[in-house]
Amino acid sequence: MLIVASALDVWKREIHDILWIVFGAIAIILIFVEPLSEQALTKVAFSLIIAPIALVLWRMGFFGGADAFSLIVLAALAPQLTLIENFVTPLTTLTNAALLSTVILLVNFIRNLIAILNHIDVFAGFDENKFKKICAMFIGYRSTNPKYGFSIEKSDGVHKKLDFTIHHAEKTEFCKTKDTWVTPGIPFMIYIAAGFIVQLIFGDIIINAIIIIL
Repeated sequence: MLIVASALDVWKREIHDILWIVFGAIAIILIFVEPLSEQALTKVAFSLIIAPIALVLWRMGFFGGADAFSLIVLAALAPQLTLIENFVTPLTTLTNAALLSTVILLVNFIRNLIAILNHIDVFAGFDENKFKKICAMFIGYRSTNPKYGFSIEKSDGVHKKLDFTIHHAEKTEFCKTKDTWVTPGIPFMIYIAAGFIVQLIFGDIIINAIIIIL
């Protein structure tokens, strides 16, 4: 389900609701096909704690409706599934995905650093302090021909300014202006799929990190 959803999100930037209907129906069938027990039903109910959280995050614009539906269906389809003994929670896939999504910050910084070392003035025309420029190097990059990215710059008369306003995942249009600073619009579905894989083979990144530190 997550592989198909990720592929569609990358290819079309849109996932039809039929995918969640089909796999949601499969989840319901599996719940009643397997031997019913209080423990099994409790596990599914506990996993569905993610449902209201995902819906609220969707409505606030942190990610799209497809991302919310994927987490809800996944909670019913494979509640707290893991292949190891490490502890996982109903939020593990989401928290793993959120942590993995920060990798792009390092990628952006390395990309901008390489450009600067090659004597490319990525901040040409900008009137900003060093702190905001450093933040921009992590958040995005200067793209000559953006395709799937959101603009993080605005015009301020003669000079340009950096704009770190949070973009609504479903309402903000992709930037079409050439030679502009953008933050990459990578589908969060990819991180959800990766977060679930990490859950299967490692568990909860945050909880396991705390255990290792302690």
